[in-house]
Amino acid sequence: QVQLVESGGGLVQAGGSLRLSCAASGRSFSNSNMGWFRQAPGKEREFVAAIRGSGGSVLAADSVKGRFTISRDNAKNTVYLQMNSLEPEDTAIYYCAAQRLAFRTIAMAQHEYDYWGQGTQVTVSS
Repeated sequence: QVQLVESGGGLVQAGGSLRLSCAASGRSFSNSNMGWFRQAPGKEREFVAAIRGSGGSVLAADSVKGRFTISRDNAKNTVYLQMNSLEPEDTAIYYCAAQRLAFRTIAMAQHEYDYWGQGTQVTVSS
């Protein structure tokens, strides 16, 4: 059974940092693109960042460019999201996602991802 388990969320002051982790189990995702999405209260879930299976290419939303960095450790079957210079607008539940197959193009659309974690809450106070 495939599982994605996020961790690392919490409460932080504006300007602070958090590092989210997403540990996958049940199969290897070393060849699959993986991504992070978030859903703020009263808003739809949105794309944050994604990384190719090889780790060679990344894609990030304009709202987080220069502040968030996605990375992965395929030996640990884990993807990370380093979040710096956090703002209250970053408050949301953050979800990890993975594609079942290997694709060359990094996807931003939610429907392109087959597996999802339960999410971890990130709250940024002003």
